[in-house]
Amino acid sequence: MVLPEPYRTFVAEISNGSSLGPAGDGGLQPLGWLPDTWPQLGPRQPGEPFPLKVAWIWEDDESVAPEAPDPRIDAAFNKGSIVLGSEDGPSFWLLLTTGPRRGEVWMVADVGAIPAPGDQAWGFEEWVRRWHSGNDWWD
Repeated sequence: MVLPEPYRTFVAEISNGSSLGPAGDGGLQPLGWLPDTWPQLGPRQPGEPFPLKVAWIWEDDESVAPEAPDPRIDAAFNKGSIVLGSEDGPSFWLLLTTGPRRGEVWMVADVGAIPAPGDQAWGFEEWVRRWHSGNDWWD
């Protein structure tokens, strides 16, 4: 798997993670690291296809049985992405590494997965620019 640009260059030439990073809880995670609050849903598979093309709020999806694990949710957390960091505990910033939305930043949480800040998702550079400017993520 080849990391998307400009993240690949950032890790190779600037920094592999940062305690001052944009993620609210612990900074920008070094490549391959996971936040302490990351759910245990099986092994990470960043080279496998990311399963979503559009936002999916599984909390509102009646096809998701709340009492049984759903492999589609596990795949949204574990396939086709690297973890950039966490935000407010159970929400995580992902950089997609595969599929038609490769290079986009998404947020995945216990309720669903969405491109950030919406369907016209940011890439890594825009995500970092938002952090650096001090603007709220969703402005």
